[in-house]
Amino acid sequence: MKYSVCFLTIIITSLSLMGLTSEANADDRPNIIFIFADDWGYGDVGIHGSTFCKTPHLDQMAKEGMDFTNFTVNSPVCSPSRVAVMTGQFPARHCVHQHFQSVKAHMNRGMPDWLDPQAPMLPRMLKNAGYKTGHFGKWHLGSVGDSPTEDAYGYDRFATFNGSGKNEIKKSGLASVDHAEALIRDFKDETFFVNLWLHEAHLAHFPQKKYLEQFKDLDEQKRVYASIIAEGDEGVGRILTLLKELDIDENTLVVFTTDNGPEFTRDAKHKYHGKDESSGFGGYYSVGETGGLKGKKRSLFAGGIRVPFIVRWPGVVPSGKTDTTSILTAVDLLPTFLEVADVSLPDGYKPDGQSAFTAFKGEPLQRTKPIFWEWRGGDNQDYTWPSIGIRDGKWKLLVNKEQNKLELYDLESDWSEKHNVATDYPAVAHQLSEKLDAWKRSLPANPSKNSLSRARKKISKQNK
Repeated sequence: MKYSVCFLTIIITSLSLMGLTSEANADDRPNIIFIFADDWGYGDVGIHGSTFCKTPHLDQMAKEGMDFTNFTVNSPVCSPSRVAVMTGQFPARHCVHQHFQSVKAHMNRGMPDWLDPQAPMLPRMLKNAGYKTGHFGKWHLGSVGDSPTEDAYGYDRFATFNGSGKNEIKKSGLASVDHAEALIRDFKDETFFVNLWLHEAHLAHFPQKKYLEQFKDLDEQKRVYASIIAEGDEGVGRILTLLKELDIDENTLVVFTTDNGPEFTRDAKHKYHGKDESSGFGGYYSVGETGGLKGKKRSLFAGGIRVPFIVRWPGVVPSGKTDTTSILTAVDLLPTFLEVADVSLPDGYKPDGQSAFTAFKGEPLQRTKPIFWEWRGGDNQDYTWPSIGIRDGKWKLLVNKEQNKLELYDLESDWSEKHNVATDYPAVAHQLSEKLDAWKRSLPANPSKNSLSRARKKISKQNK
Protein backbone atom coordinates (compact mmCIF):
# COMPACT_ATOMS: atom_id res chain seq x y z
CA MET A 1 0.00 0.00 0.00
CA LYS A 2 2.83 2.40 0.90
CA TYR A 3 4.57 1.53 -2.35
CA SER A 4 1.38 2.32 -4.32
CA VAL A 5 0.95 5.74 -2.67
CA CYS A 6 4.61 6.55 -3.27
CA PHE A 7 4.37 5.43 -6.88
CA LEU A 8 1.21 7.56 -7.39
CA THR A 9 3.00 10.59 -5.93
CA ILE A 10 5.87 10.14 -8.38
CA ILE A 11 3.43 9.90 -11.30
CA ILE A 12 1.57 13.08 -10.28
CA THR A 13 4.81 14.97 -9.77
CA SER A 14 6.06 13.86 -13.18
CA LEU A 15 2.83 14.93 -14.87
CA SER A 16 3.05 18.32 -13.19
CA LEU A 17 6.58 18.81 -14.46
CA MET A 18 5.45 17.91 -17.98
CA GLY A 19 2.53 20.37 -17.76
CA LEU A 20 -0.13 17.68 -18.06
CA THR A 21 -2.18 18.28 -14.93
CA SER A 22 -5.45 20.23 -15.13
CA GLU A 23 -3.99 23.05 -13.04
CA ALA A 24 -1.08 23.49 -15.41
CA ASN A 25 -3.43 23.38 -18.39
CA ALA A 26 -5.58 26.03 -16.76
CA ASP A 27 -2.54 28.33 -16.56
CA ASP A 28 -2.18 28.06 -20.33
CA ARG A 29 -5.69 29.31 -20.99
CA PRO A 30 -6.02 32.84 -22.34
CA ASN A 31 -7.09 35.86 -20.36
CA ILE A 32 -10.31 37.49 -21.58
CA ILE A 33 -11.04 41.23 -21.49
CA PHE A 34 -14.45 42.42 -22.62
CA ILE A 35 -14.68 46.20 -23.13
CA PHE A 36 -18.27 47.41 -23.36
CA ALA A 37 -18.64 51.08 -24.27
CA ASP A 38 -21.94 52.98 -24.03
CA ASP A 39 -24.05 54.60 -26.76
CA TRP A 40 -21.48 54.55 -29.58
CA GLY A 41 -22.66 54.61 -33.15
CA TYR A 42 -21.36 52.19 -35.76
CA GLY A 43 -19.77 55.18 -37.49
CA ASP A 44 -18.09 56.64 -34.40
CA VAL A 45 -14.77 54.86 -35.01
CA GLY A 46 -12.18 55.90 -37.52
CA ILE A 47 -12.11 52.61 -39.40
CA HIS A 48 -15.87 52.95 -40.02
CA GLY A 49 -15.51 56.38 -41.58
CA SER A 50 -16.22 58.79 -38.72
CA THR A 51 -16.30 62.31 -40.12
CA PHE A 52 -14.96 63.99 -36.98
CA CYS A 53 -14.06 61.49 -34.21
CA LYS A 54 -10.53 60.12 -33.80
CA THR A 55 -10.02 56.59 -32.47
CA PRO A 56 -6.34 55.73 -33.07
CA HIS A 57 -6.20 52.95 -30.46
CA LEU A 58 -9.30 51.16 -31.74
CA ASP A 59 -8.12 51.60 -35.31
CA GLN A 60 -4.81 50.00 -34.33
CA MET A 61 -6.64 47.23 -32.48
CA ALA A 62 -8.49 46.46 -35.71
CA LYS A 63 -5.23 46.43 -37.68
CA GLU A 64 -3.84 43.91 -35.21
CA GLY A 65 -7.10 41.94 -35.09
CA MET A 66 -10.46 41.66 -36.81
CA ASP A 67 -13.30 44.06 -37.48
CA PHE A 68 -16.76 42.45 -37.71
CA THR A 69 -19.37 44.46 -39.60
CA ASN A 70 -22.37 42.21 -38.90
CA PHE A 71 -22.48 42.22 -35.11
CA THR A 72 -25.64 43.27 -33.27
CA VAL A 73 -26.53 43.69 -29.62
CA ASN A 74 -29.79 42.23 -28.32
CA SER A 75 -31.49 45.43 -27.25
CA PRO A 76 -31.43 49.09 -28.30
CA VAL A 77 -30.90 50.23 -24.70
CA CYS A 78 -28.52 49.60 -21.85
CA SER A 79 -29.78 47.14 -19.25
CA PRO A 80 -31.30 44.42 -21.46
CA SER A 81 -28.29 44.63 -23.77
CA ARG A 82 -26.06 43.86 -20.77
CA VAL A 83 -28.30 41.03 -19.58
CA ALA A 84 -27.68 39.31 -22.91
CA VAL A 85 -23.92 39.46 -22.39
CA MET A 86 -24.07 38.22 -18.80
CA THR A 87 -26.46 35.32 -19.37
CA GLY A 88 -25.96 34.33 -23.01
CA GLN A 89 -29.74 34.48 -23.32
CA PHE A 90 -32.12 36.99 -24.84
CA PRO A 91 -33.07 39.59 -22.20
CA ALA A 92 -36.78 38.89 -22.69
CA ARG A 93 -36.09 35.43 -21.27
CA HIS A 94 -35.39 37.24 -17.99
CA CYS A 95 -38.26 39.73 -18.41
CA VAL A 96 -35.85 42.63 -18.88
CA HIS A 97 -37.44 44.81 -21.55
CA GLN A 98 -36.07 48.28 -20.75
CA HIS A 99 -33.45 49.84 -18.50
CA PHE A 100 -33.55 49.29 -14.75
CA GLN A 101 -34.99 52.31 -12.98
CA SER A 102 -37.44 52.30 -10.05
CA VAL A 103 -39.67 49.69 -8.42
CA LYS A 104 -42.86 51.26 -9.79
CA ALA A 105 -41.39 51.50 -13.28
CA HIS A 106 -40.38 47.86 -13.12
CA MET A 107 -43.85 46.80 -12.04
CA ASN A 108 -45.43 48.76 -14.90
CA ARG A 109 -43.03 47.15 -17.37
CA GLY A 110 -43.35 43.60 -16.04
CA MET A 111 -39.65 43.64 -15.20
CA PRO A 112 -37.63 42.36 -12.23
CA ASP A 113 -35.92 44.83 -9.90
CA TRP A 114 -32.52 43.40 -10.77
CA LEU A 115 -30.99 40.65 -12.81
CA ASP A 116 -31.51 37.43 -10.89
CA PRO A 117 -28.05 36.42 -9.57
CA GLN A 118 -29.14 32.78 -9.72
CA ALA A 119 -29.58 33.01 -13.49
CA PRO A 120 -26.84 31.56 -15.70
CA MET A 121 -23.91 33.96 -15.34
CA LEU A 122 -20.78 34.28 -17.48
CA PRO A 123 -18.44 35.54 -14.73
CA ARG A 124 -19.51 32.78 -12.35
CA MET A 125 -18.94 30.11 -14.99
CA LEU A 126 -15.42 31.41 -15.57
CA LYS A 127 -14.73 31.84 -11.86
CA ASN A 128 -15.79 28.27 -11.19
CA ALA A 129 -13.30 27.23 -13.87
CA GLY A 130 -10.44 28.95 -12.06
CA TYR A 131 -10.45 32.42 -13.63
CA LYS A 132 -9.94 35.52 -11.50
CA THR A 133 -12.88 37.76 -12.33
CA GLY A 134 -13.47 41.49 -12.17
CA HIS A 135 -16.14 43.99 -13.20
CA PHE A 136 -15.25 47.66 -13.46
CA GLY A 137 -17.36 50.58 -14.66
CA LYS A 138 -21.06 50.66 -15.40
CA TRP A 139 -23.41 48.09 -13.88
CA HIS A 140 -27.05 49.09 -14.47
CA LEU A 141 -28.38 45.61 -13.80
CA GLY A 142 -30.48 46.73 -10.85
CA SER A 143 -29.69 48.99 -7.90
CA VAL A 144 -32.88 49.49 -5.88
CA GLY A 145 -33.24 48.87 -2.17
CA ASP A 146 -31.95 45.45 -1.23
CA SER A 147 -30.43 44.55 -4.60
CA PRO A 148 -27.54 42.06 -4.51
CA THR A 149 -24.00 43.36 -4.63
CA GLU A 150 -21.97 42.67 -7.73
CA ASP A 151 -19.94 39.85 -6.19
CA ALA A 152 -23.15 37.78 -6.04
CA TYR A 153 -22.82 37.40 -9.81
CA GLY A 154 -19.42 35.75 -9.74
CA TYR A 155 -16.85 38.52 -9.35
CA ASP A 156 -13.73 38.45 -7.22
CA ARG A 157 -13.39 42.23 -7.54
CA PHE A 158 -15.68 45.01 -8.66
CA ALA A 159 -15.90 48.81 -8.67
CA THR A 160 -18.97 50.25 -10.37
CA PHE A 161 -21.35 53.13 -10.93
CA ASN A 162 -25.11 52.68 -11.45
CA GLY A 163 -24.67 49.65 -9.23
CA SER A 164 -25.23 48.49 -5.67
CA GLY A 165 -23.36 51.44 -4.16
CA LYS A 166 -20.64 49.23 -2.74
CA ASN A 167 -17.19 50.06 -4.14
CA GLU A 168 -18.73 52.93 -6.07
CA ILE A 169 -16.63 54.95 -8.53
CA LYS A 170 -17.22 58.15 -10.51
CA LYS A 171 -18.68 58.08 -13.99
CA SER A 172 -16.41 60.85 -15.18
CA GLY A 173 -12.81 60.08 -16.05
CA LEU A 174 -11.42 56.59 -16.47
CA ALA A 175 -11.54 55.24 -12.91
CA SER A 176 -12.91 51.97 -14.28
CA VAL A 177 -9.74 51.56 -16.34
CA ASP A 178 -7.60 52.23 -13.25
CA HIS A 179 -9.28 49.33 -11.46
CA ALA A 180 -9.03 47.03 -14.47
CA GLU A 181 -5.31 47.77 -14.75
CA ALA A 182 -4.82 46.95 -11.07
CA LEU A 183 -6.47 43.53 -11.44
CA ILE A 184 -4.45 42.76 -14.57
CA ARG A 185 -1.20 43.62 -12.80
CA ASP A 186 -2.11 41.61 -9.71
CA PHE A 187 -3.07 38.48 -11.66
CA LYS A 188 -0.73 38.72 -14.64
CA ASP A 189 0.77 35.34 -13.68
CA GLU A 190 -2.67 33.73 -13.35
CA THR A 191 -5.71 33.64 -15.64
CA PHE A 192 -8.29 36.41 -15.50
CA PHE A 193 -11.56 37.66 -16.98
CA VAL A 194 -12.32 41.39 -16.92
CA ASN A 195 -15.58 43.13 -17.75
CA LEU A 196 -14.61 46.75 -18.42
CA TRP A 197 -17.82 48.70 -19.01
CA LEU A 198 -17.00 52.30 -19.93
CA HIS A 199 -19.25 55.31 -19.32
CA GLU A 200 -18.30 56.94 -22.60
CA ALA A 201 -20.31 58.16 -24.56
CA HIS A 202 -23.43 58.08 -22.35
CA LEU A 203 -24.90 61.25 -20.91
CA ALA A 204 -23.79 63.23 -19.05
CA HIS A 205 -20.63 64.15 -20.96
CA PHE A 206 -17.57 65.20 -18.96
CA PRO A 207 -14.98 66.12 -21.62
CA GLN A 208 -11.32 66.44 -20.63
CA LYS A 209 -9.55 69.73 -21.33
CA LYS A 210 -6.78 68.04 -23.33
CA TYR A 211 -9.29 66.63 -25.77
CA LEU A 212 -11.32 69.82 -25.98
CA GLU A 213 -8.08 71.50 -26.98
CA GLN A 214 -7.32 68.77 -29.54
CA PHE A 215 -10.72 69.24 -31.20
CA LYS A 216 -10.95 73.02 -30.85
CA ASP A 217 -11.41 73.44 -34.61
CA LEU A 218 -14.69 71.51 -34.59
CA ASP A 219 -18.06 73.11 -33.96
CA GLU A 220 -19.32 73.14 -30.37
CA GLN A 221 -21.38 69.95 -30.54
CA LYS A 222 -18.83 67.83 -32.35
CA ARG A 223 -16.02 69.15 -30.16
CA VAL A 224 -17.60 67.82 -26.98
CA TYR A 225 -18.65 64.50 -28.50
CA ALA A 226 -15.28 63.86 -30.16
CA SER A 227 -13.61 64.52 -26.80
CA ILE A 228 -15.76 61.88 -25.13
CA ILE A 229 -15.08 59.29 -27.83
CA ALA A 230 -11.35 60.07 -27.60
CA GLU A 231 -11.44 59.44 -23.85
CA GLY A 232 -13.02 56.03 -24.35
CA ASP A 233 -10.44 55.26 -27.01
CA GLU A 234 -7.71 56.28 -24.55
CA GLY A 235 -9.05 53.69 -22.09
CA VAL A 236 -8.78 50.96 -24.72
CA GLY A 237 -5.24 52.07 -25.54
CA ARG A 238 -4.19 51.91 -21.90
CA ILE A 239 -5.35 48.31 -21.60
CA LEU A 240 -3.59 47.20 -24.79
CA THR A 241 -0.38 48.98 -23.76
CA LEU A 242 -0.43 47.31 -20.34
CA LEU A 243 -0.80 43.84 -21.86
CA LYS A 244 2.33 44.42 -23.94
CA GLU A 245 4.21 45.87 -20.96
CA LEU A 246 3.42 42.78 -18.86
CA ASP A 247 4.26 40.43 -21.74
CA ILE A 248 0.83 38.78 -21.64
CA ASP A 249 -0.33 40.33 -24.90
CA GLU A 250 -0.26 37.09 -26.89
CA ASN A 251 -2.21 35.20 -24.25
CA THR A 252 -5.09 37.67 -23.97
CA LEU A 253 -8.29 37.93 -25.99
CA VAL A 254 -9.64 41.50 -26.07
CA VAL A 255 -13.10 42.28 -27.42
CA PHE A 256 -14.51 45.79 -27.87
CA THR A 257 -18.11 46.74 -28.61
CA THR A 258 -20.87 48.98 -27.28
CA ASP A 259 -24.30 48.37 -25.76
CA ASN A 260 -26.45 50.10 -28.41
CA GLY A 261 -26.41 52.80 -31.04
CA PRO A 262 -25.88 56.54 -30.49
CA GLU A 263 -28.19 58.77 -28.47
CA PHE A 264 -30.33 61.13 -30.50
CA THR A 265 -29.44 64.83 -30.58
CA ARG A 266 -31.54 67.21 -28.50
CA ASP A 267 -32.03 70.92 -29.02
CA ALA A 268 -29.92 73.70 -27.51
CA LYS A 269 -32.06 73.76 -24.34
CA HIS A 270 -30.31 70.51 -23.40
CA LYS A 271 -26.74 71.81 -23.45
CA TYR A 272 -26.14 70.71 -19.87
CA HIS A 273 -27.19 67.58 -18.10
CA GLY A 274 -28.20 69.57 -15.03
CA LYS A 275 -28.52 73.30 -14.45
CA ASP A 276 -24.95 74.17 -15.28
CA GLU A 277 -21.75 72.89 -16.85
CA SER A 278 -20.59 71.25 -13.60
CA SER A 279 -23.42 68.72 -13.98
CA GLY A 280 -21.99 67.58 -17.29
CA PHE A 281 -22.87 68.32 -20.87
CA GLY A 282 -26.28 67.18 -22.11
CA GLY A 283 -27.96 65.70 -25.14
CA TYR A 284 -27.32 68.72 -27.34
CA TYR A 285 -23.86 67.23 -27.83
CA SER A 286 -25.07 63.71 -28.68
CA VAL A 287 -24.06 63.78 -32.33
CA GLY A 288 -22.84 60.22 -32.78
CA GLU A 289 -22.87 58.70 -36.25
CA THR A 290 -24.48 55.46 -37.38
CA GLY A 291 -22.43 55.19 -40.55
CA GLY A 292 -25.56 55.58 -42.66
CA LEU A 293 -27.63 52.98 -40.80
CA LYS A 294 -31.30 53.69 -40.14
CA GLY A 295 -32.29 54.54 -36.56
CA LYS A 296 -30.42 55.26 -33.35
CA LYS A 297 -30.68 54.26 -29.70
CA ARG A 298 -34.12 52.87 -28.74
CA SER A 299 -34.60 51.48 -32.24
CA LEU A 300 -34.55 47.92 -33.51
CA PHE A 301 -33.46 49.22 -36.88
CA ALA A 302 -29.79 48.74 -37.74
CA GLY A 303 -28.59 52.06 -36.32
CA GLY A 304 -29.85 51.12 -32.85
CA ILE A 305 -28.37 47.63 -32.60
CA ARG A 306 -25.56 47.18 -35.15
CA VAL A 307 -22.44 48.49 -33.43
CA PRO A 308 -18.64 48.32 -33.69
CA PHE A 309 -17.18 44.92 -32.81
CA ILE A 310 -13.41 44.51 -32.81
CA VAL A 311 -11.53 41.39 -31.68
CA ARG A 312 -7.80 41.05 -30.99
CA TRP A 313 -5.70 38.06 -29.92
CA PRO A 314 -2.22 37.95 -31.48
CA GLY A 315 -1.41 34.62 -33.07
CA VAL A 316 -5.02 33.40 -32.98
CA VAL A 317 -7.16 36.18 -34.46
CA PRO A 318 -5.88 37.13 -37.94
CA SER A 319 -4.56 40.67 -38.17
CA GLY A 320 -6.04 43.37 -40.37
CA LYS A 321 -9.04 41.35 -41.52
CA THR A 322 -12.60 42.60 -41.92
CA ASP A 323 -15.39 40.03 -41.69
CA THR A 324 -18.48 41.17 -43.59
CA THR A 325 -20.34 37.86 -43.72
CA SER A 326 -20.38 36.23 -40.26
CA ILE A 327 -23.60 37.04 -38.42
CA LEU A 328 -22.75 37.57 -34.75
CA THR A 329 -24.79 38.83 -31.81
CA ALA A 330 -24.30 39.55 -28.12
CA VAL A 331 -25.74 36.29 -26.77
CA ASP A 332 -22.93 34.55 -28.67
CA LEU A 333 -20.32 36.00 -26.31
CA LEU A 334 -20.93 33.62 -23.39
CA PRO A 335 -20.54 30.38 -25.40
CA THR A 336 -17.64 31.95 -27.31
CA PHE A 337 -15.74 32.95 -24.19
CA LEU A 338 -16.34 29.55 -22.63
CA GLU A 339 -14.97 27.79 -25.69
CA VAL A 340 -11.95 30.10 -25.68
CA ALA A 341 -11.41 29.20 -22.03
CA ASP A 342 -11.96 25.48 -22.70
CA VAL A 343 -14.92 25.45 -20.32
CA SER A 344 -17.98 23.31 -20.98
CA LEU A 345 -21.48 24.78 -20.82
CA PRO A 346 -23.11 23.93 -17.47
CA ASP A 347 -25.46 20.95 -17.41
CA GLY A 348 -28.98 21.97 -18.31
CA TYR A 349 -28.01 25.42 -19.55
CA LYS A 350 -29.37 26.41 -22.95
CA PRO A 351 -27.71 29.43 -24.54
CA ASP A 352 -29.66 31.47 -27.06
CA GLY A 353 -26.43 32.15 -28.91
CA GLN A 354 -23.69 30.00 -30.38
CA SER A 355 -19.92 30.12 -30.16
CA ALA A 356 -18.30 32.50 -32.63
CA PHE A 357 -14.76 31.28 -31.96
CA THR A 358 -14.59 29.93 -35.52
CA ALA A 359 -15.17 33.46 -36.83
CA PHE A 360 -12.61 34.88 -34.38
CA LYS A 361 -10.03 32.58 -35.99
CA GLY A 362 -10.84 34.00 -39.40
CA GLU A 363 -13.04 31.20 -40.72
CA PRO A 364 -16.59 31.70 -42.03
CA LEU A 365 -19.27 31.21 -39.37
CA GLN A 366 -22.40 29.32 -40.32
CA ARG A 367 -25.14 30.67 -38.08
CA THR A 368 -27.63 27.99 -37.03
CA LYS A 369 -29.80 30.01 -34.65
CA PRO A 370 -32.11 32.95 -35.37
CA ILE A 371 -31.70 36.22 -33.49
CA PHE A 372 -34.68 37.71 -31.62
CA TRP A 373 -35.31 41.16 -30.18
CA GLU A 374 -38.00 42.62 -27.96
CA TRP A 375 -38.27 46.29 -27.06
CA ARG A 376 -41.12 47.74 -25.01
CA GLY A 377 -40.05 51.37 -24.86
CA GLY A 378 -40.91 52.50 -28.35
CA ASP A 379 -43.37 55.11 -29.55
CA ASN A 380 -44.75 56.11 -32.90
CA GLN A 381 -41.64 57.84 -34.19
CA ASP A 382 -40.23 56.81 -37.54
CA TYR A 383 -37.49 54.61 -36.12
CA THR A 384 -38.62 53.61 -32.59
CA TRP A 385 -41.91 51.89 -33.37
CA PRO A 386 -40.69 48.25 -33.83
CA SER A 387 -41.38 46.30 -30.64
CA ILE A 388 -40.21 42.86 -31.72
CA GLY A 389 -37.96 41.48 -34.41
CA ILE A 390 -36.16 38.46 -35.81
CA ARG A 391 -33.17 37.86 -38.06
CA ASP A 392 -32.98 34.47 -39.73
CA GLY A 393 -30.38 34.10 -42.46
CA LYS A 394 -30.44 37.16 -44.69
CA TRP A 395 -33.92 38.20 -43.62
CA LYS A 396 -34.89 40.59 -40.84
CA LEU A 397 -38.51 41.18 -39.85
CA LEU A 398 -39.66 44.03 -37.57
CA VAL A 399 -43.18 44.10 -36.13
CA ASN A 400 -45.47 46.19 -33.96
CA LYS A 401 -48.80 44.38 -33.71
CA GLU A 402 -50.52 47.15 -31.74
CA GLN A 403 -49.79 49.61 -34.53
CA ASN A 404 -50.35 46.99 -37.24
CA LYS A 405 -46.88 47.62 -38.67
CA LEU A 406 -44.56 45.10 -40.28
CA GLU A 407 -41.39 45.58 -42.31
CA LEU A 408 -39.07 43.05 -43.96
CA TYR A 409 -35.47 43.60 -45.04
CA ASP A 410 -33.03 41.60 -47.15
CA LEU A 411 -29.80 42.34 -45.28
CA GLU A 412 -27.56 40.83 -47.94
CA SER A 413 -28.63 43.47 -50.47
CA ASP A 414 -29.83 46.16 -48.05
CA TRP A 415 -27.34 46.33 -45.18
CA SER A 416 -28.59 49.74 -43.96
CA GLU A 417 -32.28 48.70 -44.02
CA LYS A 418 -33.61 51.32 -46.42
CA HIS A 419 -36.06 49.21 -48.44
CA ASN A 420 -39.04 47.39 -46.94
CA VAL A 421 -39.75 44.35 -49.11
CA ALA A 422 -42.61 42.82 -47.11
CA THR A 423 -45.07 43.14 -49.99
CA ASP A 424 -42.58 41.51 -52.37
CA TYR A 425 -42.00 38.47 -50.15
CA PRO A 426 -45.25 37.82 -48.22
CA ALA A 427 -44.41 34.14 -47.65
CA VAL A 428 -41.11 35.06 -45.98
CA ALA A 429 -42.83 37.66 -43.80
CA HIS A 430 -45.48 35.11 -42.77
CA GLN A 431 -42.92 32.42 -41.95
CA LEU A 432 -40.84 34.79 -39.81
CA SER A 433 -43.99 36.07 -38.07
CA GLU A 434 -44.82 32.52 -37.05
CA LYS A 435 -41.30 32.07 -35.63
CA LEU A 436 -41.69 35.30 -33.69
CA ASP A 437 -45.03 34.15 -32.25
CA ALA A 438 -43.53 30.80 -31.21
CA TRP A 439 -40.61 32.57 -29.54
CA LYS A 440 -42.95 34.89 -27.66
CA ARG A 441 -44.90 31.92 -26.35
CA SER A 442 -41.68 30.43 -24.97
CA LEU A 443 -40.96 33.46 -22.76
CA PRO A 444 -41.87 33.67 -19.06
CA ALA A 445 -44.87 35.78 -18.12
CA ASN A 446 -43.35 37.10 -14.89
CA PRO A 447 -39.86 37.69 -13.49
CA SER A 448 -38.38 35.25 -10.99
CA LYS A 449 -39.22 35.80 -7.33
CA ASN A 450 -35.51 35.95 -6.58
CA SER A 451 -35.29 39.22 -8.52
CA LEU A 452 -37.96 41.17 -6.64
CA SER A 453 -37.22 43.73 -3.92
CA ARG A 454 -38.79 43.79 -0.48
CA ALA A 455 -40.40 47.13 -1.37
CA ARG A 456 -42.02 45.57 -4.39
CA LYS A 457 -43.34 42.60 -2.46
CA LYS A 458 -44.81 45.02 0.06
CA ILE A 459 -46.54 47.04 -2.66
CA SER A 460 -47.89 43.87 -4.25
CA LYS A 461 -49.23 42.70 -0.90
CA GLN A 462 -50.95 46.06 -0.30
CA ASN A 463 -52.57 45.97 -3.72
CA LYS A 464 -54.16 42.58 -3.12
